[in-house]
Amino acid sequence: MTEQLWAPWRLKYIENADKANGCIFCLFPAQPESEDAANLILYRGQHAFLILNAYPYSNGHLMVVPYRHTASFEEFTDAEMLEVMQLTRLSIRLLQDAFHPDGFNLGVNMGRVAGAGIADHLHWHVVPRWNGDTNFMPVLADVRVIPESLAVVYERLRAARERLDCASQEPHTRSER
Repeated sequence: MTEQLWAPWRLKYIENADKANGCIFCLFPAQPESEDAANLILYRGQHAFLILNAYPYSNGHLMVVPYRHTASFEEFTDAEMLEVMQLTRLSIRLLQDAFHPDGFNLGVNMGRVAGAGIADHLHWHVVPRWNGDTNFMPVLADVRVIPESLAVVYERLRAARERLDCASQEPHTRSER
């Protein structure tokens, strides 16, 4: 007997995949910081920001996104690349504090053929992983099992950021640019 697997969050992604008016990685940080929770922006740095992936591979899937809109890795300055790495490290710290994963996948998908959903604005993925997680689901059923809502994940990571006092340990906030 075949069992049904439900992933209702996928429909929103499928229906809106090619309908965005502009680049969300440019539009979201251009909005006031009061919109950060709605836009899932967790942290703003001088050259890059942290944002939750709205269509995550696992609970807590973060992205490090430079403000510069480019698909060319070579165009980034040393300062931009340094902050991307610093925010990747911050992402790992936040996820360790909030979720205690057993490991991480870190990566960049350069170009649509490489799997980039937003190919014209490079961004880095930080994906927490657990022993015994359901990583076979996307392969077998094109389904991802995400045990918590994005709003709950956002709050857990924001609380972790407060516990780690990130503002004093990491790059300057966007308002100080």
